[in-house]
Amino acid sequence: MTTTTARPFTAVSFQAYLNENKLMGSYCPHCQAYFLPPRAICPRCYGDQLEWVEFSGQGRLAAFTSIYIAPTSMIAAGYGRDNPYLAGVVELAEGVKISAQILGGDAAVGTPLTATFVERGEGEARQTCLAFQIAKLETI
Repeated sequence: MTTTTARPFTAVSFQAYLNENKLMGSYCPHCQAYFLPPRAICPRCYGDQLEWVEFSGQGRLAAFTSIYIAPTSMIAAGYGRDNPYLAGVVELAEGVKISAQILGGDAAVGTPLTATFVERGEGEARQTCLAFQIAKLETI
């Protein structure tokens, strides 16, 4: 895990890292807590000396649901009543949880996942979204 303090802890900075295909959060060196999405102030010890940290992107599915009535952005991506998508809560190897779209087929609680980055929109509206792909099991 690498740390950096180059950017402020804002939604704009978090999105900029996603645009670079990096899953970044914050780390409090005082109480050793990790946060995703990142925070500028630690809610545990109220410290303000947090650092950016890149997460491994490896995790397990903690909860999920199928979504048939999609918001406008997901309808534009081809999802809806006839093509539902999965949204879930992923617990990363580092212990933090984050919600994201789940890609790759059948899912169950405990399924291994890997972070992936999905491009959506066109022109100036184009942005990178965090999603998790169901990990392929290696065969012997």
